[in-house]
Amino acid sequence: MPELSDGAEVTPEAKRDARIALLAARRSLTAPRRAEAAARVQAELISLVRRLRPARVTAYVPVGTEPGGPDLPEVLRAALEPTAELLLPVLRDDLDLDWAEYVDGVPLAAAGRGLREPTGPRLGTSAVADAALVVVPALAVDRGGRRLGRGGGSYDRALARVPAVTLTVALLHDGELVERLPAEPHDRPVRAAITPADGLRTLAGAPGVGRHASAGRTRVP
Repeated sequence: MPELSDGAEVTPEAKRDARIALLAARRSLTAPRRAEAAARVQAELISLVRRLRPARVTAYVPVGTEPGGPDLPEVLRAALEPTAELLLPVLRDDLDLDWAEYVDGVPLAAAGRGLREPTGPRLGTSAVADAALVVVPALAVDRGGRRLGRGGGSYDRALARVPAVTLTVALLHDGELVERLPAEPHDRPVRAAITPADGLRTLAGAPGVGRHASAGRTRVP
């Protein structure tokens, strides 16, 4: 992936080149490697959920080569308390994210861009603000918490509604937690990332993380 040195100008081309390189690396992963990575990411996320016992979680349905596996909602729902809510995104026409509850056993509906979405009542774009744990997709995250998405801006808008103290976690493949990413002022960071090899790691400089913290394995009460 192209490196970005401190002080370098961030351009749309830099982000485009990073996305191209990251997506190519994902496409090169074999199906068995993707399945193994998904199992490890899911196990780490399940462990986190069982420690936090959140009343509301927002997550997503991985598609294609995205980390976490297509059964991520089912796995998360099973790990949550029976009274907890698991919300999944519903992509609006303006590319913002609405939210609806995922109910185990109720099929997800096919939507545009290869997405699958819950069919229940829409809870509004602000529903994400009340989540105790926010799980997001990313192509890469750097050690300052900067997140690189696919360029639509949907999750930047959603993360802008999330309090800084909320645990926001990006799911990644190995090699996608990097030293530095190109980022612009509207790009919203995350507080932690999960990779198959290293598990859950806090990100120094991310919102809600102490100024003198260093990236490392996270201990969550």
